[in-house]
Amino acid sequence: MAFVLTPLPPKVDLETRLVLRKVAAAHRYLAELKGVAATIPNESILINTLALQEAKDSSAVENIITTHDDLFRAELFTDTAASPATKEVQRYASALKKGFALVRQQKLLTLRHIIAIQQELEQNNAGFRRLPGTTLRNGQTGEVVYTPPQEAGQIESLMANLERFINDDAVLDADPLVKMAVVHYQFESIHPFYDGNGRTGRIINLLYLVQQELLHLPILYMSRYIIQHKSGYYERLQAVREQQDWEGWVLYMLDGVEQTARQTIVLVEAIRDLMQQYKHMLRQRLPKLYSQDLLNNLFRHPYTKIDFVMDDLHVTRLTATRYLDLLTEQGFVHKQKIGRSNYYVNQPLMKLFVEVGNPLPIASIPLIRTSS
Repeated sequence: MAFVLTPLPPKVDLETRLVLRKVAAAHRYLAELKGVAATIPNESILINTLALQEAKDSSAVENIITTHDDLFRAELFTDTAASPATKEVQRYASALKKGFALVRQQKLLTLRHIIAIQQELEQNNAGFRRLPGTTLRNGQTGEVVYTPPQEAGQIESLMANLERFINDDAVLDADPLVKMAVVHYQFESIHPFYDGNGRTGRIINLLYLVQQELLHLPILYMSRYIIQHKSGYYERLQAVREQQDWEGWVLYMLDGVEQTARQTIVLVEAIRDLMQQYKHMLRQRLPKLYSQDLLNNLFRHPYTKIDFVMDDLHVTRLTATRYLDLLTEQGFVHKQKIGRSNYYVNQPLMKLFVEVGNPLPIASIPLIRTSS
């Protein structure tokens, strides 16, 4: 008998003993991450940088591959041609920020928001699928592994049900992390769009945590976990459809939240400690230059340029150029050139991003060289 996707909530006990034990651990690390993130003096530092890391890894799940260098250079030089993969990742970061702004303002995650996120990702207005024929296939064998709902009316009905499940706690009295796992399963199983379902679904995970006030910022780095456990991700999704193995799926997602939160805590703490080192050394070596705005600029923009410094510090081009020359001389940034334009790289910060998931102890990262 063919599988038929039914409306939420599931007619099973989701909060088993194993699930509740895992929920407690996941909440503990999420709360710690929320607190650590609040120690960063300017929230845009984490939003700008970690959103781009999440965008890079979420896109990699779909085999859209780019590099940190390509991404940050594309942020610098918007008038030059970026690779198709880099443009895709930039759109993901933009969609994440757009969704975050909507959820933060309205405290809701609606179908209108979800459609707006997908439109930003795919740069089209196709909306929900209206034509039959969509199937999900094994990438190696070509075998059809799952056929999502085909009729437009059924897709709209299931999505309306999902919207209510997300926003109305009366539909299911369960822990929000358990509900997040259910939301993700249901969205991916409806597969409502022609394109961008996986990335939209991963953005919804982050926004749901923000809506539920488990995080203030969308910085939980779950796409890297999915990459590292990609076969398990698809196996667990399919096990719910074929065997109603909700416990296995919820445990998979909770483990992802816990592991990702723990890794992100280490990363955010490392960013905070590196900022403190920069602050101390700037005051010591360049006291007339130091300001909190300058420090924020160097961490908001791991690759910075004269225009960014002018905008953030409200100084002239001549002053911004002099600042960056002095910062280069003292080893705070590394000067690079592309065409006729210069840009300046915060190399210790970039090293943290490259090592994310297993960041180096901060003491092992070379910080500032002595100028000759």
